[in-house]
Amino acid sequence: MRPEQRLAGHLSHWLGRWPAGSGLDVVGSRGRVRPAWDGRIHPALGVASPTSGVLSVPPELVESVAEQYRLGVDGIAALVGRPGHGWFTAVFRWSVTPAPFPDAGEWLPARAPGVPEWLWPFGGEVLVAVDPDTGEHLAGVGIKRHDGYGHELAVVTAPAARGRGLARQLVAQAARRVLDEGAVPTYMHDPGNLASAAVAAAAGFPDLGWTAFGVTENPVR
Repeated sequence: MRPEQRLAGHLSHWLGRWPAGSGLDVVGSRGRVRPAWDGRIHPALGVASPTSGVLSVPPELVESVAEQYRLGVDGIAALVGRPGHGWFTAVFRWSVTPAPFPDAGEWLPARAPGVPEWLWPFGGEVLVAVDPDTGEHLAGVGIKRHDGYGHELAVVTAPAARGRGLARQLVAQAARRVLDEGAVPTYMHDPGNLASAAVAAAAGFPDLGWTAFGVTENPVR
């Protein structure tokens, strides 16, 4: 399956339908009531291209959410059982040709000794860059394995190691592995996070005007 076909397969599985029609389609999916990669329930989740999109919600809530969406997104969190939660919008990217940077990290089990705690929840293997002199962990990539077609990459760099280009190298390295394993690598970030946007672009994840959106995971404080 070509990488572009994997993306369609991922979005169809993740959201319950893809491609979208024109405008925004609100669709029902049992995936919105099942635990995701992180064990949490994500009851309203969508992806949109510049021309159309899909908002996925529990099947029994399609009509009520569609009506609320026409009025505005503010009331959707309460409709899907998350009162007090907000609405998020993120830049949605994917790559079929990661940048040809040299490998900068090593794949280790997420719970291997010394792996930073933030990488533990990803499970499986994570990609870690270590200072060869001190053994200090400098940066790492975890993989959100949403389904067999789409794996989302998340990267964090230690403050002291920023500015070296490690994040972009690790993201490109992880993307190559995801593609080799038959999935498509995706990457999401807040629209205002210019540093994350620069990492993604340099690693071979162009901004094609796509967005991800939905109800936030945590209550608004």
